[in-house]
Amino acid sequence: MPRNPLLESHELPPFAEIKPEHVVPAIEQLLADSRAGTEALVERAQQEAPTWESLAAPLEALNDRLSRAWSPVSHLNGTMNSPALREAYQACLGKLSDYSTWLGQHEGLFRAWRALKEGPAWAELDEAQRRCVDNTLRDFRLAGVDLSDERKRRYGEIKARLSELSNTFSNQLLDATQAWHKDIDDVARLAGLPQSALETLAANAEAKGVKGYRITLDFPSFYPVLTFADDRELRREVYTAFVTRASDQGPNAGEYDNAPVIEETLALRHELAELLGFASYAELSLVTKMAESPRQVLDFLEDLARRAVPQAREEFAELEAYARDTLGLAELAPWDVGYASEKLREARHAISQEQLRPYFPAPRVVDGLFRVVERLYGVTFEEDIGAPRYHPEVRYFHILENGAAIAGFFLDLYAREGKRGGAWMDECRVRRRDQDGGLQLPVAYLTCNFTRPVGDRPALLTHDEVTTLFHEFGHGLHHMLTRQTVAEVSGINGVAWDAVELPSQFMENYCWERDGLDLIAGHVDSGAALPAELLERLQAAKNFQSAMGLVRQLEFSLFDLRLHHELKAPTAAEVQALLDEVRDAVSVVPKAAFNRFQNGFSHIFAGGYAAGYYSYKWAEVLSADAWSAFEEAGIFDADTGRRFRREILEQGGARDAAELFRAFRGREPSVEPLLRHSGIRAA
Repeated sequence: MPRNPLLESHELPPFAEIKPEHVVPAIEQLLADSRAGTEALVERAQQEAPTWESLAAPLEALNDRLSRAWSPVSHLNGTMNSPALREAYQACLGKLSDYSTWLGQHEGLFRAWRALKEGPAWAELDEAQRRCVDNTLRDFRLAGVDLSDERKRRYGEIKARLSELSNTFSNQLLDATQAWHKDIDDVARLAGLPQSALETLAANAEAKGVKGYRITLDFPSFYPVLTFADDRELRREVYTAFVTRASDQGPNAGEYDNAPVIEETLALRHELAELLGFASYAELSLVTKMAESPRQVLDFLEDLARRAVPQAREEFAELEAYARDTLGLAELAPWDVGYASEKLREARHAISQEQLRPYFPAPRVVDGLFRVVERLYGVTFEEDIGAPRYHPEVRYFHILENGAAIAGFFLDLYAREGKRGGAWMDECRVRRRDQDGGLQLPVAYLTCNFTRPVGDRPALLTHDEVTTLFHEFGHGLHHMLTRQTVAEVSGINGVAWDAVELPSQFMENYCWERDGLDLIAGHVDSGAALPAELLERLQAAKNFQSAMGLVRQLEFSLFDLRLHHELKAPTAAEVQALLDEVRDAVSVVPKAAFNRFQNGFSHIFAGGYAAGYYSYKWAEVLSADAWSAFEEAGIFDADTGRRFRREILEQGGARDAAELFRAFRGREPSVEPLLRHSGIRAA
């Protein structure tokens, strides 16, 4: 047999050796090994009372071997997408889904886990191990272990198809994003764009062998057009192309339409929920979250809307007046809102993202991020230039404590062709203890899509991009600073989804404080710190249109939850009608009839946020309240930092999220810090 790197044991994935043709044979072999290994463990459990060492630990080892192979394949599919890799990745989804269903519905395995829970070995388990057993028994029931054979079969079919649909949604959105571009010869049409944006568009054109400037639908390309371009018709054209991606509208209408994917996904999710005895997919989704019911979530969101919508309407009325009186826009169109808002921000606060860029060269920001973390948690960072990497721009770092490595991460900052949009953290390796007593260190993928460097100058980041980097690194710290050695509750595993954003949102605060910015910011030419008057203007502008921003998030959250709670098998038209209804209730900005936002809403149709998008706001209550503890003690207070690490980051999913928050804060969470930090007036 030819060598297959995915079947070998490596400390880090050997990216350069992994080829598309390795993927299917490796996954098939690993799944066969896992099935055989599982059956042997079940047989053993029938002959002797199971213990952690005889059941849970070897099962974890089987799962980790599979995960170590699939993780780099999945990551490469998202960051170095190619037709051959996409085909291999797609071919494995059904196989993995079938295996997951087989495992979750294995009655013999379920009985073995239950015997561990009810047997003499239970008393010997530690807190993390007990949490793992309880979670596993819960997940068996959510996988339909108690269903009839016919219902089990249908459950498996649904799960496999949902996996395919999620991948199709993601692929079509990526293809639609890359299918559109606009080439411009006359720079006059790009009047208003800052030099950094012009350089990005020129680099886009040069990379494709054309003259002039190329606008694409990647964020660093289209966003400056919508924010700065004086040419209203150009803004309209780019806006239309972006909000109609993967839909029946716009310049590529029908070519990559995700509407049928959405319809089938929602129908199957509802059927799955009913199979398991839930009234809606939202009810099923909340079983593993902090929130107890859809009604509780709706009450939470509607309470925020009650506080924020009146203020958002005032903010938009101010924007309309400014656009009319100063910009000569008698009526604001959707493609005018970002442009007019930026003009008003500059007029009111004399600050813009472009003014800040020179103070955030990417190398300085990354170094500053590390220094913030060093001061908070007493760890250090060391780059490993010899580590395997999947693209020349990717960097690898070790996190050290007392000189010894405790974790590592791949840092992939810039947008490029073949890389899906957005920013995310994912697991490469999870911290766990193997059966020989060895410790596998956690390794993370940290991925962003920032503006690329042009020429020999470093990339200059916007302040928004800096906060995005800090956000994702917060997720990474949750994964990498864990002290757990049971994979099921290590890092972000086992953490309630509506609490998982707490460490990420918490980290963003350091991008707004002088003591944090002194570590992060330095002028690209002189190294000078961010001037005091510029910082004052940045902080003054922090809550500019904050209510408008909040109601936008509430729009997404309410749409998601109601979609998965109120509708069973909606048509595309009914999905649109619900979105329009939610917008009528909470949105304050103008709407375009052709906008198909839902067709690109990958968080809920190709990610893990279905009936869970509210988690961002739910967790923001926790993160704002956690930050207030640092405000009281000092944002780099060593004792508070150690306590946050000990009670939140190190615990992973070993204990209930609400219990962990109370251990850190000493009380139940309060919504008041969120409202104060967001500039929302108390109702």
